[in-house]
Amino acid sequence: MSAWEAPGVTDEWYTPPAVFNALGCWFDMDVCPARHAAGHVPASVNLRGDGLSEPWEGFVWGNFPFGGRNGLEPWLDKFMEHGNGIALVPDRTSAPWFWKAFQRADAILFTRKIRFLRPDGTEGKSPSCGTALMARGEIGFASLQRAADAGFGIMTLPWPRKVAA
Repeated sequence: MSAWEAPGVTDEWYTPPAVFNALGCWFDMDVCPARHAAGHVPASVNLRGDGLSEPWEGFVWGNFPFGGRNGLEPWLDKFMEHGNGIALVPDRTSAPWFWKAFQRADAILFTRKIRFLRPDGTEGKSPSCGTALMARGEIGFASLQRAADAGFGIMTLPWPRKVAA
């Protein structure tokens, strides 16, 4: 949550539809859904328990909590191990967790400024930082390429490039 939003009021933020429109894909599972956003993410299943302890299946979407300093690391570790999906993360390129995830991703799309939606559907000021989409697997790679081709961001590949099967 950005500093100029009301801290502590909510951590309930939704990914705007423009992200999914640019990706042009359908997910098997949203592994970290917003509590009150049923149907918000184009996914067959919205995991309702603890996404870190429950099993993930198929091509997954993850807009993981942006909170705490290293709070993303366990989510990204599980995401990279799963090897099939797209994760939306802050583009904290100097953070150790970002470097670690970048080296394991199959592709990264540094996006244009994304503003998350509040539960009432209005655009918020969060996040205050830039964002990136990290892909694992062939479907994720193709989806990021489609979004990059549409001008949604700048795609980069870790070196050496190895796409997960």
